[in-house]
Amino acid sequence: MDKPIEGRVTAAREDGVVVFLIGMRINSFAALRSWVPVARAMRPMLRELSRDEGSGLLGYRFLLGFPRLFYVVQYWDSKDRLLAYAAAPDRAHRPAWSAFNRRLREGRGRVGFWHETYVVPAGAHESVYVNMPEFGLGRATGTVPVGRRGERAAERLGVK
Repeated sequence: MDKPIEGRVTAAREDGVVVFLIGMRINSFAALRSWVPVARAMRPMLRELSRDEGSGLLGYRFLLGFPRLFYVVQYWDSKDRLLAYAAAPDRAHRPAWSAFNRRLREGRGRVGFWHETYVVPAGAHESVYVNMPEFGLGRATGTVPVGRRGERAAERLGVK
């Protein structure tokens, strides 16, 4: 278990960030052949990205919306690198995406899929973590004492 950092800290990242949410919803638990391969496909891609320091992936977190929803929050350094990975023919995403689309068509609605992408420019994000282990953007980019970026959320967002 991660040890909490005492006091108030904020994410160290001041540059822009891309937040990519991707997930699946199990519409039929009995349809194992439809959703188990989809659930297993994400880890190899994240391992591949994590091993490549130039990939643009800053960090990620698996989350569960009990009992049917599984998703991953990903932090990227740019939309260009996220899109480049998605389109790269020699990376794990393309074959996984092709296989997933095939299963989605064959599955007749037994598994759902979604993703959302948010491009957040520098100065348009802030965070605070109190007595928490590194989490979210802070885990992806490291943390600094809140005072370094501003005591209040408005200050961290550049609002006077």
